[in-house]
Amino acid sequence: MFFVAVVPALRIPVRYTCAIWISHSKFCSQSPTENNSENYEDDIRNKILAASLPYVLDQGWSKECLSKGAEKVGYPGISHGMFTRGAGDLVHYFNTSSNMKLVEILKQFQKDLTDKPISPGQFVELAIQERLKMLVPYVHKWPQAIAIMSLPPNVPTALAALLTMVDDICYYAGDRSVDFNWYMRRLGVAGVYKATELYLIQDKSLEQQNTWNFLKRRMDEAVQLHEIISKSDITSQGAKDVAKSAFVTARNILGVSWNK
Repeated sequence: MFFVAVVPALRIPVRYTCAIWISHSKFCSQSPTENNSENYEDDIRNKILAASLPYVLDQGWSKECLSKGAEKVGYPGISHGMFTRGAGDLVHYFNTSSNMKLVEILKQFQKDLTDKPISPGQFVELAIQERLKMLVPYVHKWPQAIAIMSLPPNVPTALAALLTMVDDICYYAGDRSVDFNWYMRRLGVAGVYKATELYLIQDKSLEQQNTWNFLKRRMDEAVQLHEIISKSDITSQGAKDVAKSAFVTARNILGVSWNK
């Protein structure tokens, strides 16, 4: 438990280290030619996935979308067979690539807000809003994406992508705590994000204004709840263990570093 508790504060590259180890193991067991071939295939997959996203608006999150993406970058339509989880791979690519874009936005936020600092809660609200704006072009197809990522084979990576995004938001908002509050804040942000995401897909207001109002209310409630929990002693050891396990599992699934 001590190891788990100190990981968040130090931002030790656990998942990054894991990824390096996996690559090292492959390197030791495979020839340079095999390694180059695998990297080449990964590049092809990423090109096809990136090229497929513009077709989601017409084709939805589907194999047909992947086929058109493959053809766009010069590969046969049957190349969709490279994606064992089909549309699940496409949604996951969108989530992870959007998370990477969000990190760059958060870094810029930090620079822009140096002279006019805001509260961590306000920073988190802005971050969630920026991430949800990435869904807006696909909002009419997003219920399908949610359904796809709710299928058993896709749940682990969907959860891991969510928790990774939440950790990035909290980290850049200034959270450096080493206690149970580290987990409470992240689980709270995850709950606010998912609730607002569900509100967004039903929102018909101009420029999603009702969604951003909803987000603000949920953030105000989350901050108040966190203050109450922080001042009380109601959290059991069992709850703490569950929260810790969720983030350890997410690290292991994605194989991506928590450190910044």
